[in-house]
Amino acid sequence: MGIAIDTSLDISPLVIGGREFRSRLMVGTGKYASNSEMIRAIEASGAEVVTVAVRRVDLSRANDEGILHHLDPEQFFLLANTAGCYNAEDAIRYARLGRAAGFNEWVKLEVIGDTETLLPDTAGLLEATRVLASEGFKVLAYTNDDLITALRLEDAGAAAVMPLASPIGSGLGMLNPYAIRTIKSRLGVPVIVDAGVGTASDACIVMEQGVDGILMNTGIAAASDPVRMATAMRQAVEAGRLAYLAGRMPRRETAVPSSPLTGMIGE
Repeated sequence: MGIAIDTSLDISPLVIGGREFRSRLMVGTGKYASNSEMIRAIEASGAEVVTVAVRRVDLSRANDEGILHHLDPEQFFLLANTAGCYNAEDAIRYARLGRAAGFNEWVKLEVIGDTETLLPDTAGLLEATRVLASEGFKVLAYTNDDLITALRLEDAGAAAVMPLASPIGSGLGMLNPYAIRTIKSRLGVPVIVDAGVGTASDACIVMEQGVDGILMNTGIAAASDPVRMATAMRQAVEAGRLAYLAGRMPRRETAVPSSPLTGMIGE
């Protein structure tokens, strides 16, 4: 008789703002060579949450060349984001525009403070988070990997905090594991790592820190084969999550035999 294998090794869903998601991988829609490639990659990723930059896309679903024409809201949970906003006022305005254009009341909030590094303007981010949360938005706030900012965003009403692994589009992977672990250990809201994940090994290592999920775009879209990379990222996120739940072995400075030494032949 065969051995029954339990395939539900991680049965807990990702819960943000009271809504459950099966996948812990979220993906973006920018930088693809074509809309058809974008859809195939998103489907291969298994992601349920798909972000759309309100400031950078045609918000009309009637335009068959626009991104929204190809994204079925029955299949994907569309998350408006405020990419390209450099102050709180613009970010608030585009979040409201997304809601008025038919998006839900969720927003991935970006307030960028520097055009070269694309690092966040934390003061503007906190201001926009307070305003939008007071208006009923579920704010997922993109921020740096600073604990104090993360705590203040939670206090300001963020439904999730999204610290960067490394700068947007850099593909450098996670630069500060300690900071990411510390943020996760101190916050009550979900922690979704956003930006800088370049390949599957990066995604796995990030998830091994215990975070709740990852949002990525360039790591998939800029790959030579985005569909294959999306598949790899999906599996890496799942593997990293399971490894975290399993608990890794201790690191040691000396070798330890895999087999017991007692009872060996010849003793």
